[in-house]
Amino acid sequence: MARTERRLHHPLWVRLTHWVSAGAFLALVVSGVAILLALPRLFWGETGANDAPAWIVLPLPINLEQTGWGRNLHFLAAWIFVLSGTVYGLAAVITGHFLRRLVPDRDQIRPGALACEFRDHLRLRGAGPAEPERYNALQKLAYLAVLLVLAPVMLLSGLTMSPGVTAAYPELFTLFGGRQSARTIHFLAALLLVGFLLVHLWQVLVNHPLRLMRGMITGRAPGARERL
Repeated sequence: MARTERRLHHPLWVRLTHWVSAGAFLALVVSGVAILLALPRLFWGETGANDAPAWIVLPLPINLEQTGWGRNLHFLAAWIFVLSGTVYGLAAVITGHFLRRLVPDRDQIRPGALACEFRDHLRLRGAGPAEPERYNALQKLAYLAVLLVLAPVMLLSGLTMSPGVTAAYPELFTLFGGRQSARTIHFLAALLLVGFLLVHLWQVLVNHPLRLMRGMITGRAPGARERL
């Protein structure tokens, strides 16, 4: 028989790393903008300056007064973000959460199913309540892209901008093509992460936001049907 009960939605380690990472990412965005104001121009290669020809010129005012606190907060928030992400990644692999929740199932990657999901997203429709305990394929692919591509690129490109790190590991210059190239890649990857965050928030707002928020705060969401 089936009955409605409070079903476990997110384990404690998922909730803790989610909120810690969310706070750290917010601090990274704020401090990153403060740092960017000192040089709102993006270059390719090793050198760059406010009076040099730039690859991308951002429509931002130059402000050198925000750099100090911005760098300190950015450095602190970056390592909190990295440690939280590392805990999440290790726990996800050890507990099977990675394969069970983040890798698309076979029925989700059929061309017809993917096309339907693309149409729903383009029409700004939510995922729907049919399978509240399973992410759709586009969600899973987005999470995998963040975890396996964007996050490592952000970390390595950020380290490439540190003279102390590149003194010990000059191979990073070869990987990114120079310090300014790493800065440009870091900025573009950050834009993609912000875009992911905005889509993520939209998904929450159109898919029973109170239930989803309660699940991410308490670990349980009322109203899920569980067959016994």
